[in-house]
Amino acid sequence: MIKTTTSGIGMYRWKICAMLFLATTINFVDRQVLGILAPQLQKEFSWSDSQYGFIVSSFQAAYAIGFLFMGHLLDKIGTRLGSMIAIGFWSAATMMHALVSSLFGFAGVRFLLGLGEAGNFPSALKAVSEWFPRKERALATGIFVSGASIGAIVAPLTVPFIAIHYGWQMTFIVTGAIGFIWILFWMRMYKSPQDHPSLSKEELEYITSDPVEPQIKIPWLQLLRYRQTWAFAFGTFMTHPIFSFFLFFLPKFFYSNYEIGIDKIGPILMVIYLMSDVGSIFGGWASSALIKRGWSINKSRKTTMLISALCVVPVYFAAEATELWLAIGLIGLALAAHSAWSANLFTLTTDMFPRQVVGSVVGIGSMLGAVGGMFAATIGGFLLQTTGSYVSLFLFAGCAYLIAFTGIHILSPKLKSITLDKII
Repeated sequence: MIKTTTSGIGMYRWKICAMLFLATTINFVDRQVLGILAPQLQKEFSWSDSQYGFIVSSFQAAYAIGFLFMGHLLDKIGTRLGSMIAIGFWSAATMMHALVSSLFGFAGVRFLLGLGEAGNFPSALKAVSEWFPRKERALATGIFVSGASIGAIVAPLTVPFIAIHYGWQMTFIVTGAIGFIWILFWMRMYKSPQDHPSLSKEELEYITSDPVEPQIKIPWLQLLRYRQTWAFAFGTFMTHPIFSFFLFFLPKFFYSNYEIGIDKIGPILMVIYLMSDVGSIFGGWASSALIKRGWSINKSRKTTMLISALCVVPVYFAAEATELWLAIGLIGLALAAHSAWSANLFTLTTDMFPRQVVGSVVGIGSMLGAVGGMFAATIGGFLLQTTGSYVSLFLFAGCAYLIAFTGIHILSPKLKSITLDKII
């Protein structure tokens, strides 16, 4: 059992972390519904692989646009209100899927979904920077990021049942409605630590135990001048598309290679995303544990990220694996490593930037990650339609993290916090 608190100081910050975990779970349930229903919807609406790739790309394009302004909006209006707006918007967009039936109709609602869902990670990371000292941030991030894997598990266990018994439209209505329930609890629970009536004096002192950050205002465009911004952005650009590819194309991969239909895909995806979930929490815990042992932030984060990058490499062999469970194991290992990587990658923003601009930095980097995902979806759909093979896609997935790690280390060799007099 991972120890998540220091004795006697209180645990309210972990309740906030639980809410962030639930929001991320809902986020990935909502975006995963289309991927699970893809074989059925492709048959019903006669979509080609490239047309399906176009629908996925519309989500990724909006995701990129949403990140561009959502992080900045969060820094302006605050975490509490910003999170409510984001999840309310994407939940409504999810429900709107039930109203469309054309290719461009699906592309349109996926675009709206992407705009709203872009708010989840910037708001969650901003909340972590407000509620956790640095030594616990990677663990807290790992926990809420694990919601992505839980969402990807919940969806295949529930969506097929709803779709088979009540129709595919009802799956979007049910999953979309859950977000509005989350909002009711969030608005009652969340305030800044300094203003929260349920927070003990001891826990507040622990949360604010890091050195006081300078209260500086950095224009959004000026953030582009820092090497640290581009280190995070390069990492997301290279690796965000990999998880998006697996999220949207895994049901199609197992259907094409092993004839696994919608009625049997649930247990397979559950195993894969459970492995991813373990990787997320372990990756966050590992670097936090190394820091508590006296390692520097730079050494602990990068050691964990390098090990994670190496663990993704074998996924290449899953593309042509003849044994189903070998493919499942290799993909599961890759997604576990991705989640461990992401827990630390996102935490880098709280290591290198003052909390008042964390949302903007996450927005900038994640915007580029979504752009990468958009290209990956478009190119992936084209390659599948023309070659009928996943080999080239899995090859890129296996190499992407080592390339990303190298770029991050070159751009920010010591993960130094930004100072206004040290810019590019």
